[in-house]
Amino acid sequence: MNGRPDMEALAPDRMKRLAWRCRRGMLENDLVLSRFLARRGSAITEDEIAMLDVLLDLPDRELWDLIAGRREPVDAAVAPLVAQLRST
Repeated sequence: MNGRPDMEALAPDRMKRLAWRCRRGMLENDLVLSRFLARRGSAITEDEIAMLDVLLDLPDRELWDLIAGRREPVDAAVAPLVAQLRST
């Protein structure tokens, strides 16, 4: 089972676009996000992608403050992904 019920594995071109979007100007964010994507791979869920999209709209410093645990997410819907990123 690939963790994506009723769905094919994430298409390679979509995964590449997601990985490109995860490239950040701040090395710490870049490392955490690339590790997360490497670990989840094509098994990443649509919910995780939606949460990631919200987080990627944040400026680098705000994203790092969330990942580093200096602040909690304002949007509770992204809290599960923030917790995963903190443990990466």
